[in-house]
Amino acid sequence: MSTYKNRRFGSRLRFALRGLAHALSSEASLRLQAAAAVVTIAALGILRPGALWWALVALACAAVLAAELLNTALEQLADELHPHDNEGIRRVKDCAAAAVLTAAGGALAVAVALAAHLLGAARS
Repeated sequence: MSTYKNRRFGSRLRFALRGLAHALSSEASLRLQAAAAVVTIAALGILRPGALWWALVALACAAVLAAELLNTALEQLADELHPHDNEGIRRVKDCAAAAVLTAAGGALAVAVALAAHLLGAARS
């Protein structure tokens, strides 16, 4: 049984923040995506769309970051357990990368919809 199970919230939060710090320090793509999320949220502060748009953009950013964190965890675990080339491991890693790509595509769709909304509102 895991020694992490049934820990107090503060301990679990500390573990999560430690994982986030590790992923940010080891993954350039996560740092880039986190920076893009910060810029995006800052842009919302300037553009001031409605609350629904804030929620959609925040969820889209969170989905991309969560997918990248899971991809990072899976890749590091796979590399630790099986450091040599393996076709099955490669397929699993490719699927995890596809999850990040899918989340990023969804975020792009939200961005395009928001831009169209803002352009339509500006014309009115």
